[in-house]
Amino acid sequence: MPALVRQNIIAKARRIVVKVGTNALCDANGRLDPAIVSQLAQQIADARKRGVRVILVASGAVGAGIAELDLEGRPRLMSMVQATAAVGQGRLMQVFHDAFKPLGAKVAQVLLLRDDFEHRRRYLNIRNTLGALESLGVTPIINENDAVGGREITIGDNDVVAALLTNMMRADLLVLLSNVEGVIKDSKVVEVVEQLDENTRSLAVQKRSSLGTGGMGSKMSAANMVAMAGEPAVIASARMPGALTRILAGETVGTLFLPAKRRMSSRARWIAHASKPLGKIMVDEGAAKALVQDGRSLLPSGVTAVFGEFGRGDTVSIIDINGRQIARGLTNYSSADVDRIKRLKTTQIAKILGAKRADEVVHRNNLTLA
Repeated sequence: MPALVRQNIIAKARRIVVKVGTNALCDANGRLDPAIVSQLAQQIADARKRGVRVILVASGAVGAGIAELDLEGRPRLMSMVQATAAVGQGRLMQVFHDAFKPLGAKVAQVLLLRDDFEHRRRYLNIRNTLGALESLGVTPIINENDAVGGREITIGDNDVVAALLTNMMRADLLVLLSNVEGVIKDSKVVEVVEQLDENTRSLAVQKRSSLGTGGMGSKMSAANMVAMAGEPAVIASARMPGALTRILAGETVGTLFLPAKRRMSSRARWIAHASKPLGKIMVDEGAAKALVQDGRSLLPSGVTAVFGEFGRGDTVSIIDINGRQIARGLTNYSSADVDRIKRLKTTQIAKILGAKRADEVVHRNNLTLA
């Protein structure tokens, strides 16, 4: 199965998302290394010549800013980190532009934050923009907007951004390139991860470098997010010569996260991973079973409690009696209305609310399991 995935799926990928971390782009002093960027650009250009559309998520604005400002290392004060990133953004894009131009390739910068994915309209706008850039033959270079990101800058969100982009564009593959060869166990690279469980998570190295903001845990979570949606993901070293080219050729490079057998729809991916729950709905054991095991919708009779404030059409987290999230979905009713009709039969909704918008609090078509 792993060999078949690498040969029959990865080697035939026609749209991929590649994320390269700060440590992979910078030298030992934390300064952006143009030679490394050029090597990556060459591999991406070669892939595009073979008909592979590439979306690149590139960290390194802070590293580029360190070099531009001639700093000794990464600043500790958050405002100074953001200022350094602001200086580095232009430099980072200049380096990428200069690396791609001799190859006859054009690039475009797109700065994003996590909440850009949480709002459905902005989410669709991003997808449309990236699609238009692809049609123009331009390689999008995505980066978290570190200069205004605030708290997000410290949590390695570019790994998550790359996973969200993979799901948004329904790309065939996510490649996470860093300064490590993959998931390591007993000093050896784990070639395949079939399912991310507690044993696998324990392999994540929690220590972060002085330059990057993410770690192996962040990369594993991002890879798993994509695998759950039905696409493969690979974690590998950007320092390996021709790493991306070899991965796309189906070679056994890095750690492969096997995709789920069933691919999620675009809407389900947004609900499951991108949208932000604005409240919680607790359900009884019978409703939990109906949702998880029987694939049913959530009816008001199964609701026991409502937490938070949300409106019709908002994303909510559905939790069991132990407080564990079992699903997420778009609600047909506001929090106030759900609270009024909880435990009632569908035939009683109109009497209580004056009108009935739907029988279901959350319809199965607008629900994904956790």
